[in-house]
Amino acid sequence: MPLCVFLLTSLVLAVGCVHASSAPPTSAAMLQAQYAALRPRLESSPFGQRLFVESIEAPRSLEGHIYAVIDYPYATVSRLFTTPAVWCDVLIVHLNVKECRVMTVGSRARLAVSIGRKVDQAVADAFPFEFSFSATVPAADALEVSLDAPRGPIGTRDYHIVLTATAVDERHTFVHLRYAYGFGIEGRVAMRAYLATGGRGKVGFTITGLGADGSPSYIGDVRGAIERNAMRYFLALDAYLGALAAPPAQQAQQRFERWFDATERYRAQLHELDRDAYLQMKRREYARQQRP
Repeated sequence: MPLCVFLLTSLVLAVGCVHASSAPPTSAAMLQAQYAALRPRLESSPFGQRLFVESIEAPRSLEGHIYAVIDYPYATVSRLFTTPAVWCDVLIVHLNVKECRVMTVGSRARLAVSIGRKVDQAVADAFPFEFSFSATVPAADALEVSLDAPRGPIGTRDYHIVLTATAVDERHTFVHLRYAYGFGIEGRVAMRAYLATGGRGKVGFTITGLGADGSPSYIGDVRGAIERNAMRYFLALDAYLGALAAPPAQQAQQRFERWFDATERYRAQLHELDRDAYLQMKRREYARQQRP
């Protein structure tokens, strides 16, 4: 498999998205119904928190879903994640994100995001994505934020990152982070090649069965890949919120530390770098992102 195809396929699986046509308009009633339906799974979650992971593979698209109850008020979640700059601080936490900058095109905000390898890499060598940004609050207790990019590498298309949220009570918020992307024959071939080489043996979070010793077996293949990255982005959101208690000058470092420590709880799925290597890389990337 050529190196360029291997790297671009890694980027496709790292970005994640939701196909625009698959998401109906959000309402508080819909989110509350979704929460009620998932509540038994959330309450019995094996993750040590109220969290559920789901993925769907279709002939020409993939979807990943994270549902969770987080320990932050809805007012805080709604206020922060309707701000484009906050998303750049969230996205840069991810291993593959090398830089994120907010641009204004007309009256609309866009995020210029460079996505590359899981090690130090110049922005010029990463793949550029341009996400349009929209945030709607259709009711006082419902939120929908969408990042949209029509094109990606290797013939992929219709990228979305979508967050919906509603209040559970005064201190907790139900969130749904959704991912999917569309692809053609070229993209499918490249993904299969990646999963037969660099992605071989990696797993996601959906349990497909139990081994003879009772240990769980996890989903692999492309569904495993999108589940891993769905979880990485959810943990980035959670790390951002958790770092707010620190003094402003320390929050970026707190985000990186909290995210890495959280991913290590799922070492079989998410471990890529040792802690020092990750933190050094992210400090450099974040400093670069702050420069004009």
